[in-house]
Amino acid sequence: MSDVRTILATDCGSTTTKAILIEKTDTGYRLACRGEAPTTVEAPFDDVTVGVLTAAREVEDLTGRTITTADGILIEHGTDRGVDMYLSTSSAGGGLQMTVAGVVAKITAESAERAALGAGAIVMDVVSIDDGRAEHERIEQIRRLRPDMILLAGGTDGGQSDNVVELAEFILAADPKPRLGAAYNLPVIYAGNKVIRDDIVAILGRATDLRVVDNIRPTPETENLGPAREAVHELFLEHVMEHAPGYHKLKAWTSADILSTPNAVGILVQQVAAKRGVDVLAVDIGGATTDVFSVFGPEYTRTVSANLGMSYSICNVLAAAGAANVLRWLPFEMAEDALRNSLRNKMIRPTTIPQDLASLGVEQALAREALRLALEHHRSLATSLKGTRQETIVGRVLDEATGGTLVNLMNLGLIIGSGGCLSHAPRRAESALMMLDAFQPEGFTELAVDSIFMMPHLGVLSTVLPEAATEVFERDCLVPLGMAIAPRGKVDAKTNDVATISGLPGGDITLGAGELRLVPLGVGECCEVTVRPARGFDMGAGPGREVSREVTGGVVGLFLDGRGRPFTPSPEPTTRVAQLRAWNEALGIPSA
Repeated sequence: MSDVRTILATDCGSTTTKAILIEKTDTGYRLACRGEAPTTVEAPFDDVTVGVLTAAREVEDLTGRTITTADGILIEHGTDRGVDMYLSTSSAGGGLQMTVAGVVAKITAESAERAALGAGAIVMDVVSIDDGRAEHERIEQIRRLRPDMILLAGGTDGGQSDNVVELAEFILAADPKPRLGAAYNLPVIYAGNKVIRDDIVAILGRATDLRVVDNIRPTPETENLGPAREAVHELFLEHVMEHAPGYHKLKAWTSADILSTPNAVGILVQQVAAKRGVDVLAVDIGGATTDVFSVFGPEYTRTVSANLGMSYSICNVLAAAGAANVLRWLPFEMAEDALRNSLRNKMIRPTTIPQDLASLGVEQALAREALRLALEHHRSLATSLKGTRQETIVGRVLDEATGGTLVNLMNLGLIIGSGGCLSHAPRRAESALMMLDAFQPEGFTELAVDSIFMMPHLGVLSTVLPEAATEVFERDCLVPLGMAIAPRGKVDAKTNDVATISGLPGGDITLGAGELRLVPLGVGECCEVTVRPARGFDMGAGPGREVSREVTGGVVGLFLDGRGRPFTPSPEPTTRVAQLRAWNEALGIPSA
């Protein structure tokens, strides 16, 4: 692979196809330029390659390098024409849409959902014996949704069988037709009790394209998601990609397998966590969905909040969060009716962008709530297993209890934000403040954003040329905003100070209760600090115990957050507006 000097990578999104050109220079691989075009998987084009070629031609115009031909992407080695390698990811046409089925909602169905999400799918519905629906309602829902594939799980090996067979019979009775392509059988993955595989094959073998893999929950204490995730990816390539308009051509052009967009991002997030040796949380907030990826210890988790977005789904965020929770982030007073009307206008004109500080404030307030709710959803699925066996009334199944969440904000080392409102905020400080407010990280946490949302491109590149992916990620993709120092503890009316911080470039600082401060510390600059938290506040070593460590700066600086954890703005309007304006002013952000 050492002879690879030029790489074209595209990401075919639901609305936009983005192309990047990477070139090898004397200092390593670097981003050369970027182009984009509307995605063309739907009418009137019905061919995803039209958008790919349009985006690639914009790269041609910017570089003067011939990249496309009438037949596709030009691949030529060792010349000044074409590229040495072409790669692509895709979530066009709505991405990979799945239904999962398991015996018990909080056990095997939840494990199946984690497997599907980790493979890059959007989970349209979770069917279980205890989901509260009548049999005909489950059958009708499976038939109506028309998923790309179904993942069926249930029972430990040698354990529960009757209800697993019942779920298979629901799928057979529903006879769902695949969303793309009517001439092939719907793919179904069985990842349940291995003892009844023959029974499942007898029920679904003829009516579906059945794939049998190892059990997701072979024992109550064990979760084995790998084989199911690999099967999802293989079937995505074999069926979904093959039947989507134009993908057979796109597949022939690429130098490696096409990955789903979230799967590619997940690969990159895991590599970043391994390379840096820290726990990582990454978020992509889009127009219709918000994806959250995390690596805590050895565990990787990805979730999709399918109705939390900043354009098409913006009113869903308002409905889920409530108007009061959105208004609490505005540094000015606004009537609830005015807020609702503003968001309705955004929903019916999803491509518009804010034209003044007030509308920008509203959009960023919504973003905080979308991020907060997405993290709550992620917490609920990023869980450890603590298996206990007990008989249950519903379905006579084993109850393999789920343990606590893996999301530990005190251990979190890096947060990466991406998506329009984070990557393209007018000021980098605004991106940082949105993540601080929404996620409320504790202790020491680095904040960063994806400069132009090229993590999918670099994720697929990392599977074939990891050196190039790493170099471009560090130099051109990741924008370090700075590190946050945030003591955990409750700030109340009796609290004066939360911590004393020594070793800072400008001298020691006593961080007041409810205070947010910014210390100038640029990219690549480091200093050794000692944080002495006040009584009742914790920096990771226990309440009141001092912690010393090296901290790094960024394009914004070093954030000192004395607002406590958890915190929320004051419910009293005048006090709230004053608080928010003070926090904005501390980071150099204007208030409307």
